[in-house]
Amino acid sequence: MKKVGIVLVNYKDYVNRYLAECQTSIEGQTYDSQFVNVYIVDNATSQESRLFISKAYPTAKILPRYDGNYAAANNVGIKQALLDDCEYVVIANMDTKFGKDWLNELVKAAENDSQIGVVQSKIFLYPETEAEWKQPKINSVGNKLHYLGFGFTDGYGEVDRPNDSGITVKEIPGYASGCSFLIKKQVLEKIIGYDEELYMYHDDIDVSLKVRLAGYKIVLATKSIVYHKYEFSRSVRMFYFMERNRYLIMLIYYKWLTLLLLFPIMIVMDLGLLFFSVLNNTFYSKLKIYFYFLRPKTWKYIFERRKQVHKKRALSDGELFAKLVGRLDFMEINNPLLKWVGNPITDLYFKFMKFIIIW
Repeated sequence: MKKVGIVLVNYKDYVNRYLAECQTSIEGQTYDSQFVNVYIVDNATSQESRLFISKAYPTAKILPRYDGNYAAANNVGIKQALLDDCEYVVIANMDTKFGKDWLNELVKAAENDSQIGVVQSKIFLYPETEAEWKQPKINSVGNKLHYLGFGFTDGYGEVDRPNDSGITVKEIPGYASGCSFLIKKQVLEKIIGYDEELYMYHDDIDVSLKVRLAGYKIVLATKSIVYHKYEFSRSVRMFYFMERNRYLIMLIYYKWLTLLLLFPIMIVMDLGLLFFSVLNNTFYSKLKIYFYFLRPKTWKYIFERRKQVHKKRALSDGELFAKLVGRLDFMEINNPLLKWVGNPITDLYFKFMKFIIIW
């Protein structure tokens, strides 16, 4: 058996709300516990949170951090796991309950093919009733990546269907959900972990793109089950990081000619989002994003990341576009204007770009 490091990131009172059930389900795994290390990165740490964790989960290794940077917190956990000779690192949310074969199935899927770099669990919305426990609804069976940098879950809200095909490993064309995925040691050493400039949101997109451009597959382990206490929110802070980071993803990963061809639709989308930002009280966050991209420091970072990414990439923009989507089909953000105006326009442009982009 190979050694696995599980990285959980706490933020303020998460441990008080979520740790107990998460811990119980980790301790109930069929994977041999002597080959499992649990790392709790205490983000925005306090004396109270460290004391609570040490009493509640004495076998876990506590790694304190102070600034709340989620991407940096994962790097701290990953670094410690690799120092402890873990062959696999699992990134998981704390607001979860894991099926008893969760970890075993992740490892089995990873060992199915040497070209697999990341394995995502099948993630369900946490059931609220007995009926839902019998037939839970999907949170994510892999995430979809829109060509304009938006990410959303695949299968969200659908009732689970029994898997009669016998297939336990399925390729994910988009990206792995940061709620629960396994990544191999040799892959982490190539991609150099999380990008801490992203801070939070889209970090899982960035990791997945680095893995894919390094030539590895991203797959779903259909029998690795997670129940996620998912809450969709539209906070001002969330809007800032998601909107800023989707631009960073495009500016870092697309070739310059691709960006030039996408520029008109990027402007159209930005004008639409600017209009909506006035309506939903995120206008000042939108202005803050514009100022972020006016800083020389930002462009220095973008050029450095581009150099790292494009030097080693094993996938062309054309091959990458084949794995992207042109429509935003996510019920939590769906509205008539998006459905009847936004999606048809962006999808038509996407189909045209797929035909043109051959580099």
